[in-house]
Amino acid sequence: MFTASAQLNVTLICGPTDMRKAIDGLCNIVAYDLEKEPCSDHIFVFCGRARDKVKILQWASNGFWLHYKRLEKGHFQWPGIDDEQLSIQISPRQLNWLLDGLALNLQDAHPHLTYRYHDD
Repeated sequence: MFTASAQLNVTLICGPTDMRKAIDGLCNIVAYDLEKEPCSDHIFVFCGRARDKVKILQWASNGFWLHYKRLEKGHFQWPGIDDEQLSIQISPRQLNWLLDGLALNLQDAHPHLTYRYHDD
């Protein structure tokens, strides 16, 4: 299971991506279409046209990770799939929302809770 840590910089690719692309093809999108460095501390998140597949490209000091998730039923609530904007920055928390099937525009999809077990 992929979980985005709070330290990650997340770049979401807005338009549909050909999910047949592997690491080199996705790196080309990052480098030439977005004009960003694939070997950086950013993770780059791609979604297919049907919005049932997601690939996450991540550099890890000496090589790439390629994370892949395919939904068996339903689709990801992907923002901007038809927009002209190439990419947006989102928080790691928002990425986890997307991967869980939630929309990005929810203010408090999972509100922060504080429990107290002892009354002092």
